[in-house]
Amino acid sequence: MRAAGIGGPGPAQPAAASGGFVEKLGEALEQVNSAQQQADQAVQDLASGKVEDVHDVMLAMTEADLSFRLMLEVRNKLVEAYQEVSRMQV
Repeated sequence: MRAAGIGGPGPAQPAAASGGFVEKLGEALEQVNSAQQQADQAVQDLASGKVEDVHDVMLAMTEADLSFRLMLEVRNKLVEAYQEVSRMQV
């Protein structure tokens, strides 16, 4: 019987870790894009008279706006982190 956690960490897999981050970032961007497209479609449907509920259109627009702002903040943090790492002396 072997105790859990004994034996040290397993082999490092940086490609899998970075691939997971890139995949998650890509999924998040797709979700933001989808929210933007849904909001655009809702506005077009309201303008053409297909939809009369302004409340749903405003909710879609607000959701798209918030998701876009969050994406911008994540981008800003990534840029700041990159700049800080690039300023480090080796």
